[in-house]
Amino acid sequence: MLAFRTRRVYLLWLPVAIAGGVALYLLAHHILTTQGLASDPAPAALWWWVAAVGFCVVLAIVGFRGARWFTRTASVLAIIATVTCVGLVGNQWVGYYRTVQAAWGALTAGPLPDQIAAGDLPALRGKPTNTGRVVPITTPDDISGFPHRGEYIYLPPQWLSAPANQPPPKLPVIMMLPGEFNTPADWMRTGNAVQIVDAFAAAHAGHAPILVFPDVNGSFNNDTECVNGPRGNVADHLTKEVRPQVISQFGADPSPKAWGIVGWSMGGTCAIDLTVMHPEDFSAFTDIAGDLGPVSGTKAQTVARLFGGSTAAWTAFDPTSVMTRHGAYTGVVGWFADSDGKGEHRHFGGGHHPPGGQYHQGGDGTGGRDGGGMMPPGTELNAAKQLCTTAKTVHIDCTVHLSDGGHTWQFAETAFTESLGWMTGELSAPAAVPASVAK
Repeated sequence: MLAFRTRRVYLLWLPVAIAGGVALYLLAHHILTTQGLASDPAPAALWWWVAAVGFCVVLAIVGFRGARWFTRTASVLAIIATVTCVGLVGNQWVGYYRTVQAAWGALTAGPLPDQIAAGDLPALRGKPTNTGRVVPITTPDDISGFPHRGEYIYLPPQWLSAPANQPPPKLPVIMMLPGEFNTPADWMRTGNAVQIVDAFAAAHAGHAPILVFPDVNGSFNNDTECVNGPRGNVADHLTKEVRPQVISQFGADPSPKAWGIVGWSMGGTCAIDLTVMHPEDFSAFTDIAGDLGPVSGTKAQTVARLFGGSTAAWTAFDPTSVMTRHGAYTGVVGWFADSDGKGEHRHFGGGHHPPGGQYHQGGDGTGGRDGGGMMPPGTELNAAKQLCTTAKTVHIDCTVHLSDGGHTWQFAETAFTESLGWMTGELSAPAAVPASVAK
């Protein structure tokens, strides 16, 4: 890569290039750890490729001048190749994209499964269909002020085939919330939610819930944890803008008994948090590998980053504090899905948090939390068990379900598949859905 002409030049710049690789590795490692982006160590191969990027960049810079065209070309190709390898290893770590087609579709904003233009929807009303349709929706932000990205809704066959000259059926709705690093389409592109609910509808005479895919971050890496704070008033956006829009535009059932939330990783934390904070809006949640509460690093970092330094605001969004303060609930149910420990837990892409949403500050033996309300190091399973235990004390019927897998989108997909029938049964009025729908 370098147009080395003398041994002296070689001995001078090769150590510099190695130092560049080490420096980039240290910087990346520092960012990954101090920002709370991962709990388990990254694969060693990832760090080797990160260092290789730094090495190649330094060599390209110092060797570009005076080098021949083919040497310059090789330098650029080497950088591209090493950056690509970083992406591939990182993707293997988090399970974000399983196919090149899926990755390309996301990068190019390709059409989603079953997607149609909003203008095509009226022509499909009243016609029998075996699959649902995904439609972009326009939701306001005048209440929350949250600058959200494009959002989507899945309308099941039952909604589409209902008579066009009548109001649409009042169907139950599930909000689908992704992990920290996300787009609103992730549950569809990576979690295969559309294929899952289409298969469910096909097995139940077209009956399935409406799914709504809101934006909870505003950008790919703006970790909001679905709270109201400096990073955006996301809780207000979901409860005061998205929910009313779906009801008014698509005739969804407005009853809280007909609304649930499914969330994965950060979204799992959002699912229980929003449900216990707003039982007037939601009555069921599926928390897939979520945390003990909203978290973005240590407790001090979380309070500063998510709540502008307000401990009172942190407490207002802490699920355990919310449940304890609220007291007994009526008709609220929950499903916690977590790994049985046979698969590695990964906290990146889908999530970013210390296991179980726990801040590593030690405990004092008081129920698993220390004096600051934090849990000692452990697993997401500890968080699920503790939250479910607390939930039961306030009459929330919940269970913890275990299955193989790590903290990946594949695990989230499996958990959604396993819990969909349960949630649909909980949200559906007996007269509106066949008895077999929850089986």
